[in-house]
Amino acid sequence: MIRLLMLAPPGGGKTTQGRRLSDHFKVPHISTGELLREHVHRSTPIGTAARPFIEKGDLVPDELALAVVRQRICEPSLLRAFVLDGFPRTLNEATVAYSLATENRITFSAVIHLIVSDAEVMRRLLARGRESSRDDDREDTVLHRLERYRNETAPLLDFYRGRGLLVEVDGEGPVVEVTERAELALADRHLTPPTS
Repeated sequence: MIRLLMLAPPGGGKTTQGRRLSDHFKVPHISTGELLREHVHRSTPIGTAARPFIEKGDLVPDELALAVVRQRICEPSLLRAFVLDGFPRTLNEATVAYSLATENRITFSAVIHLIVSDAEVMRRLLARGRESSRDDDREDTVLHRLERYRNETAPLLDFYRGRGLLVEVDGEGPVVEVTERAELALADRHLTPPTS
């Protein structure tokens, strides 16, 4: 049963590659960023609480991210398999996620870390900001998001490396090539899609 976590800097391709890997493994894809933006769009209580953090490029508080993930991961249909991106983002969330997983008898197959340089992140996000007018894709906000990533999310790499789950993949270059690298890295760990 495949259960993957996706880690990358902002704009590093977590959602794009998460979707492609979910298609490859024929499992649901869950993006906490998309779920949170949907809450913001619908002005739900979670969305209203999350909006100011998202607009400043800050991580939403752990309790909001956990509330969104708990709603999705604890659905019976999703317990068996999934590709999750955008969570956990802090060591605290990783610890709570471990408890949540244990509680629901979930074990993770691997954690994909997409390695992308700051310059490439900036190029991608500024281009996306020009196309979509997303509030969190302005230059000052991107720089802030990168700093938060280094301080709060990057420590997760050692957390998962120490548990033998981390799979590092070069996240730069054409989307298809990045997907191929990720699939090969997972195949090396005997993680392959169903044959039927």
